[in-house]
Amino acid sequence: MKTLVLVEHSEGKIKRTSVEAICYAKAMGGEVTALAIGTLDSGALAEAGKFGASKVLHAADTKLDHPIIQVVASVVMQAMLQEGCNNLVLANSPLGSPVAAKVAIRNGAAFASNVVELPNTSSGFMVRRSIYTGKAFAWVEMKSDKKVIAIKKNAAEIKETGAPVSPDPFSPTLDEKDFNTKVLSTHKAATAVSLPEANIVVSGGRGMKGPEHWGILEELAATLGAATGCSKPVSDMGWRPHHEHVGQTGVKVAPQLYVAVGISGAIQHLAGVNSSKCIVVINKDADAPFFKAADYGIVGDAFDVVPKLTQALKAAK
Repeated sequence: MKTLVLVEHSEGKIKRTSVEAICYAKAMGGEVTALAIGTLDSGALAEAGKFGASKVLHAADTKLDHPIIQVVASVVMQAMLQEGCNNLVLANSPLGSPVAAKVAIRNGAAFASNVVELPNTSSGFMVRRSIYTGKAFAWVEMKSDKKVIAIKKNAAEIKETGAPVSPDPFSPTLDEKDFNTKVLSTHKAATAVSLPEANIVVSGGRGMKGPEHWGILEELAATLGAATGCSKPVSDMGWRPHHEHVGQTGVKVAPQLYVAVGISGAIQHLAGVNSSKCIVVINKDADAPFFKAADYGIVGDAFDVVPKLTQALKAAK
């Protein structure tokens, strides 16, 4: 079995979600080839070998620096054909998901998105995927010899199983017709840590009583190296910017640690965070629904608990 993994990168590093995709493909068995497109330092790309890629391809054409879905899909198709890969694994991301769908259609492959764990091959090839914005799961049988799997964040454990691999240049044929969409510019949120990519998220709700009190959450987030988020009511009231709104109608996150402060735990908010590995809830209301979804809970006043927590973390460092 041969599997191609599309590697996404940002700020000169392979994204964690793509590292998970490489580990996922490696755990499936067989040979794994990683493919990165656009400008990226060869040393950073070579790291893909540490996580299971036996070969690394780099399509370094600067025309690919701003990924366009149909262009990336074409490059992926050419790489799969060259390497004899029947399977494609990639992150369930704003780029990965539409690319996966296009490749599946063009290849006549079975396609599963939002996959949350390794396949069950005891009887066929079954994958478990998240549905209804994380409220339920479905088992899907993939019957085709060709498979495209888009994995959700935290679907695979990151393990170093190899050593860095020097990238091989890959020069796909680029059809100008595929460039009928042009990326004029990209603008990142001004936050220090990207919310969708963050491994730790600290969020606040109406229990913070106003935007003037957010400093204690920002200090906790800075101490943890975390991104900051908020509940929908908070962004609706203008206490925090809308790009920090976490939930079903906002940003869906899947960090290693999610800290919810002063958030009651409405179902819409839970739908955006229930893929988190560990959830810590701080709320003075012992009956807050969020405690039912928490791994750890602290019943107490946020204005007392959070500063003490921050002090303890600083002392531990």
